[in-house]
Amino acid sequence: MPLQEKMDTLRSRYAAAMKGGGQARIDKQHQGNKLTARERIAAFLDEGSFEEVDALAMNPFEGGERIPGDGVVTGFGRVDGRPVAIFAQDFTVVGGSLSLTHARKICKVMDMAMKVGCPVIGFNDSGGARIQEGVNSLAGYAEIFLRNTMASGVLPQISLIMGPCAGGAVYSPAITDFITMVRNTSYMFVTGPEVIKAVTHEDVTKEELGGASAHGFKSGVAHFLVPSDLAALAHTRELLSFLPSNNLGQAPRRASLMEMPLENPELDGIIPEDPSKPYDVRNLIKGIVDDAHFFEVMEAYAGNIVIGFSRMDGRSVGIIANQPAHLAGVLDIASSEKGARFVRFCDCFNIPLIVFEDVPGFLPGVHQEHGGLIKNGAKLLFAFCEATVPKLTVITRKAYGGAYIVMASKHIRADFNFAYPTAEIAVMGAEGAANVLYAKEISKAPNPAAKRNEIINEYNEKFANPYVAAGLGYVDEVIMPRETRKKLLRALNLLEGKRESMPPKKHGNIPL
Repeated sequence: MPLQEKMDTLRSRYAAAMKGGGQARIDKQHQGNKLTARERIAAFLDEGSFEEVDALAMNPFEGGERIPGDGVVTGFGRVDGRPVAIFAQDFTVVGGSLSLTHARKICKVMDMAMKVGCPVIGFNDSGGARIQEGVNSLAGYAEIFLRNTMASGVLPQISLIMGPCAGGAVYSPAITDFITMVRNTSYMFVTGPEVIKAVTHEDVTKEELGGASAHGFKSGVAHFLVPSDLAALAHTRELLSFLPSNNLGQAPRRASLMEMPLENPELDGIIPEDPSKPYDVRNLIKGIVDDAHFFEVMEAYAGNIVIGFSRMDGRSVGIIANQPAHLAGVLDIASSEKGARFVRFCDCFNIPLIVFEDVPGFLPGVHQEHGGLIKNGAKLLFAFCEATVPKLTVITRKAYGGAYIVMASKHIRADFNFAYPTAEIAVMGAEGAANVLYAKEISKAPNPAAKRNEIINEYNEKFANPYVAAGLGYVDEVIMPRETRKKLLRALNLLEGKRESMPPKKHGNIPL
């Protein structure tokens, strides 16, 4: 065959791969408000940086369509100049269904990512296992799951659900660090509505069962909810800017766009004088961090705790804060698990933790106890105890009972613990203490109500302040709210070279 003919053959093969499942299927993808796999990659990566791998791979098994690429586009590119591995399932090719060839393409880029130490980004848009391949498709999923697990804590792994993701396919995203779902076009579930109706006789739509809102607000499976494919891609680029490329690196430092004062007098008025009055902890966070910018994670789920990323003097930090504006900031099953996973992620990837504490305790109730509050609360405790990154805690108001200990107290290896003058550090609130300790004394008094108020006032004067803890060294410094940024920055600078480790072991046994 002449050289020119060989070159023409090569061009025609690549041209066929670029067309995916053909124009009719591409048009259908667009009609569903979805970009194609290649359009998603082009919009996500730095312009001209994509290097594709296995564009000509085809399924060797007989039966069905044999299209170059086999339903997934894989390769490497750059985001803000930093390398990433990427795969994008192509719904226009056999519904993006997973064959053994499809899986092997994904595994190849994941293996290379482990060698070079770069994040793995997956765009999930698939009808599930390619049924006609039988156990080979299941083997393909298993190979991916294994690599997800091996890469966990080594590389950041981010999953974007941009279409269907059902059955065994959901477990790969579930093992990754962050899941973004697109509203109205994506869904995740282990068993679909038809199976559920046959087994339990429940009628439910795909959206109700596993849509973005279901997993963002109810299950906590999704970390981010976005309105469109383009929004998901832009959001993920920003997320990557807070993360290192791997567990041996540091997140990139970014100069702030606006000058933030070391002292912010407006913060002195954030905490209400009435200790029972709520406030939005996000306002406090934004008054302290670079550019007043807080990149929140799992915003729609377990609102009594707030987690996310910010920067301090250009340095990426993870923030975890009790939210007095929701359930008084109490710790419950959902918030404990939400916080624990975030703490462990930051610890994996060398991101310092800043904790804003205003917690009245753990949520009481039969549902909470029977639902496993003990083991779920212990997850957050375990995560903070285990973390060796710099840990800074600011007690803004309430710090009661076991919840005080759990929220990165000095006793579980927090490096610096600050408190505002409004801090209340005690076993319980004054009202509860009066009921427990002085019930008989109150009942026997000539005026029980007056006696109860007297005891409450005396308890508040003695214990509802930060000075007992400061006197014992459990609080390093009592500071004015306006000083928070200055104190945190100085602590972070000191801790930049922190060295702390866990005892030698294979791994701990977190109470899952």
